[in-house]
Amino acid sequence: MIAPGTSPQSRVAGFRTKLLLAMMLVVSAVTAAGLYFAERNLVAGAEQDLQRSFQSELDARQRVEEVRRAALAERCRALVRKPRIQGALEDDALDLLYPNAENELSDLMAADDDPAGGATTPALHARFYRFLDSRGAVIAPPSENLASVGALGSVEEARLALPAAPERQQIGYLTQRTAGGGEAVSEIIAMPIISDQTREVIAALVLGFRPFEFAASRGSAGIASGLWFDGRLHFSSPPADALAREVAGAIAAPGGAGMPRRIVLAGVPQLLFCKLLNPGSRFAPAYEVCVYPLTDLRARQWQLRWRVIGTGTMLLLGGLLASQVLSRRLSEPVEKLAIDSERSARFSADASHQLKTPVTVLRAGLEELLTHDRLTSEECNEISSLIHQTYRLSGVIEDLLLLSRMDAGRLKIDFATVNLTQLIEASLDDLSALPGELDLTLETDVPVALQVAGEKRYIALILQNLLENARKYNRPRGRIRIAAHADGDRVVLAIGNTGTPIPAPARAHIFERFHRGAMGENVPGYGLGLNLARELARLHQGDLRLARSDGNWTEFEVSFRLAPALAGSTRSSA
Repeated sequence: MIAPGTSPQSRVAGFRTKLLLAMMLVVSAVTAAGLYFAERNLVAGAEQDLQRSFQSELDARQRVEEVRRAALAERCRALVRKPRIQGALEDDALDLLYPNAENELSDLMAADDDPAGGATTPALHARFYRFLDSRGAVIAPPSENLASVGALGSVEEARLALPAAPERQQIGYLTQRTAGGGEAVSEIIAMPIISDQTREVIAALVLGFRPFEFAASRGSAGIASGLWFDGRLHFSSPPADALAREVAGAIAAPGGAGMPRRIVLAGVPQLLFCKLLNPGSRFAPAYEVCVYPLTDLRARQWQLRWRVIGTGTMLLLGGLLASQVLSRRLSEPVEKLAIDSERSARFSADASHQLKTPVTVLRAGLEELLTHDRLTSEECNEISSLIHQTYRLSGVIEDLLLLSRMDAGRLKIDFATVNLTQLIEASLDDLSALPGELDLTLETDVPVALQVAGEKRYIALILQNLLENARKYNRPRGRIRIAAHADGDRVVLAIGNTGTPIPAPARAHIFERFHRGAMGENVPGYGLGLNLARELARLHQGDLRLARSDGNWTEFEVSFRLAPALAGSTRSSA
């Protein structure tokens, strides 16, 4: 909607400003999208690289561990097949079990000079060993053999027990108290002992080793690793509660183990990986936990962000300059069109005003001439015909003046509640009073006191033009039908008439000004009625359309707002 009195220069300036803003918004959106996708690709690529690095290190560790465990397993199989160990177990001579095993396992036991397990290289030395009976219970060693089998507290020793002697190798982890009051984590390997006579599992040998590379820093990226088992996190540095909660959440989540997880620790983004180390084991599940700091990634993100922002700023500046040039060029024809339109509307208004006075004077002179007594009847008829033409010319001038006001944006609709039923009845009375030889039948189907929102004189003008159109293009003894009904918050008014249908090629042009098809060559008029009616209907927040034109029936539909939804508001022409 254009405010009344708005100059063409103001309209063009507004168009140029909108064009400039639209181009800047497009450049800004492209810049933001580029920043978003670039950052997303960077993060995704970095995370994939870290995950591949993590998996590669785990694979290398697993290969070394497999070799180590294979060597341990082969050594233990050879040990448990010793006749002295087999005999002690099969003969239930348990008091001889640990003394017999002491000599066999002496070279497997580590020297007790590093109880904290600070070594970072794989070794085949055990910290302790115990035997389990066929039911999985720990066979306690004699007190005199404690130094050779490795010291364990009663609680620690009880945690080595299993529901039954395993049929295959089992992996687990155990926390031990050191002599200095600290804690050390041991990797547990339980090997089944199978009887040579019955081929059944009669016991198991449980050995504790230092975890391979536990508490070691991996590479130069600051990647730290640790273990999670028995609901606790055993990390290379004192674990924060926040990290422990994140690990617990990752393990508890469906599919969380083995999948990367973004976390933030002390304001620093991290990548958290958890991998199950002993799947299928009868010991408690144990996970290796690795934390990858994303400090370098964040620095790269900021570097990329500033680079993209700088590029985006250059694009914005370039787009601003280009949009200034383009907006000026594109607005030139719009400015010329606006000025021409303004001039055309002003000419129509001025011409209409200038024509009203001479037409009025001409009509007055003709009416005075008609009063003379010396005129014959033929002369009186000729003068009456000329007076009728002056009224038609006045109607055309009024229509042109109204259209020019709408084109210039100076026509206002003062919305109020209008009784459409009464207006229809009054319009039909006026139509019945017109002279004519068509002998038309008028039919109505309008509810009582149907209220619409609008300005009474303009709604009456719409009805007058549609009814006049239905009368002029009707056939002798034809019909005109007016029907109205409420549809939601709108009122639909249909005005139909019998007669020759409008040809299909002409239907797209019937609302154009001064358009008169071949079927209207002998019908009086100037081709302004339908155009004026539609423009006024649209100003009333409705519309006018051709509903149908086939057979011998043509019908137009015009819609209005149902009162009192818009009563009291004001709408200007655009």
